[in-house]
Amino acid sequence: MANESPLEGQVYWDRRDEGLVPVIWNRLKGRYEDVTWAPQPGSQEAFLRCGLWEVLYAGTRGPGKTDALLMDFAQFVGRGYGPDWRGILFRRTYPELGDVIAKSRKWFPKIFPNARYNSGEHFWTFPDGETLLFRHFKVPDDYWSYHGHAYPWIGWEELTTWPSPDCYTSMFSCSRSTVKSMPRRIRSTTNPYGVGHNWVKHRFRLPVPNHRMATPVIKDSVDKNGDLEPPRVAITGHINENQVLLYADPGYVARIKSAARNQNELDAWLNGSWDIVAGGMFDDVWDRHVHVLPNISLDRIPKGWKIDRSYDHGQSRPFSVGWWAESNGEPLRLNGVLYGPVRGDLIRIAEWYGWTGEPNVGLRMLTSEIAQGILDREQQWGIKGRVKAGVADASIFDQYEPGKSVVGEMRKVGVDWQPADKGQGSRKQGWEQLRERMKGSHSGPEGVRETPGIFVLESCQQFCRTVPVIARDDRDLDDVNTDAEDHIADEVRYRVRNKMRKFKRSSWG
Repeated sequence: MANESPLEGQVYWDRRDEGLVPVIWNRLKGRYEDVTWAPQPGSQEAFLRCGLWEVLYAGTRGPGKTDALLMDFAQFVGRGYGPDWRGILFRRTYPELGDVIAKSRKWFPKIFPNARYNSGEHFWTFPDGETLLFRHFKVPDDYWSYHGHAYPWIGWEELTTWPSPDCYTSMFSCSRSTVKSMPRRIRSTTNPYGVGHNWVKHRFRLPVPNHRMATPVIKDSVDKNGDLEPPRVAITGHINENQVLLYADPGYVARIKSAARNQNELDAWLNGSWDIVAGGMFDDVWDRHVHVLPNISLDRIPKGWKIDRSYDHGQSRPFSVGWWAESNGEPLRLNGVLYGPVRGDLIRIAEWYGWTGEPNVGLRMLTSEIAQGILDREQQWGIKGRVKAGVADASIFDQYEPGKSVVGEMRKVGVDWQPADKGQGSRKQGWEQLRERMKGSHSGPEGVRETPGIFVLESCQQFCRTVPVIARDDRDLDDVNTDAEDHIADEVRYRVRNKMRKFKRSSWG
């Protein structure tokens, strides 16, 4: 390390056999002195310095997000706040806290020699009385374990592991203090992976645009009551920033590349891509450049093709209607694009997703209103009369009171359905069939397709937002995580499995 005119207090990095070591220049002693930990230039510095109340630290594998989360709390220890400086750091379960606790036990005793960790109760006590608790928070009702508590600092590790924002936002009321000058900070980290991928992406408007380090500060967001929320921001880190890790372990990036099962997973791990979930159900078979087709006017669909629809019911949760054109093998060519060249190709030509604009929150529309909305859209698109009675969630055929069912109420308006296959093993078989369809959309080695594929028009934005990124169930990798925003995926699965069988009307409920 060579600095002709080092600045006092400025952090420098000394290359040694044991690794990169942060040092500062002591002018009085005329020498560099070691520092236990310092943020590396880039996203770590930006995360610790950001004064906004709510900040997410996202990005690739390896930029040092967990260390930065711990140090965001620690930087206010010893500042005179004493016992009033209280923090709490969450994971969904206690076993998931293992890594963050291990890192705290690595750093905190070196920085605060008199700090003590209570391994039975999982919390740190610092010399001036500050405390940091490690806790689990799995479901929204866990909030009542913390109701009325005051934690000026609240941290969330791997935010996308929570299936909805309910747990996260419920703790906002606990980020408080009676000390006027006390910092209030909501801090979280995440990778672009997990069941909560969609709501985190939506809340923080990810990905970061134009290769910047942070998103523009979000100032126009309102809560469910219509009140303006405090500004928030997402900061993105990259593995290349972590020179400490790469200096000590120069083969780390190469191992990540070799471990990635496909390009999508590699993009998530090394580039922080939010367009796909690393390890998701479809990340190895989905390619937007292959599966998404330019929009066409629906009245241009060849007369020999079959048009039908599929449906997944919801009220408090979103409902999903998908309209499909199935090719008879006579392709449509428009503006140089070939649609449906293989007999049996499925094209999602339109959709209606019943959500409020918040992930996984439904419109609570009446069944009759949904049915009328379906007919109105078919009239508007010029396909009314061509649409066959498609397949729907079998539960809509159940009677919710004597003589009444969802399908019955829809029939009164003029919309009919067939029940989806919900037999034993149908879910896993459906996901596998959908994967096969996605594979079938890709050309073979000689540029020829032989098996039916599945495609979507550009206008089907909610399909593109939710289906390609749906996560697998960690306990059963052949199924999707049912806590995810899976309504469109289920509706698509029904259609892919549908054999257009004939059913007796009396058996439909």
